[in-house]
Amino acid sequence: MSSLLLPLIGGVLIGLASAGLLVLHGRIAGITGIAAGVLAPVRGDWGWRASFVAGLLVVGALGAFWVPESFAGEAPLQGPSLIAAGLIVGVGTRVGNGCTSGHGVCGVGRLSPRSTVATMVFIATGMATVSGLRLLGMMP
Repeated sequence: MSSLLLPLIGGVLIGLASAGLLVLHGRIAGITGIAAGVLAPVRGDWGWRASFVAGLLVVGALGAFWVPESFAGEAPLQGPSLIAAGLIVGVGTRVGNGCTSGHGVCGVGRLSPRSTVATMVFIATGMATVSGLRLLGMMP
């Protein structure tokens, strides 16, 4: 399968899943909020959240099996640095009141001004981080 076709298929599936969750259940497909609801469950709200997270894990595992080259490469950070980076991202999603899936995929699609601004900040921060790491010689 063409290397250009796989991201397109993935994007379509993400869009369909997000739209389906909104239309069928009135829920936003923000992964941070969904995962938080699995870890700190609210009565009667855990099942769909756990199913959603399980689906992410199962599809990721299937993707690694069927298209292993999609997962090729090495993480630029290891050990404590990777843990610190994860914690920083977690704090950022709490401060930003959501993550790229909630704001970028769902919020922008609903024409939410708050989500549009949040997504622009995410992208600008990512660009600044990569530029800074390249200047420091920490990234190719």
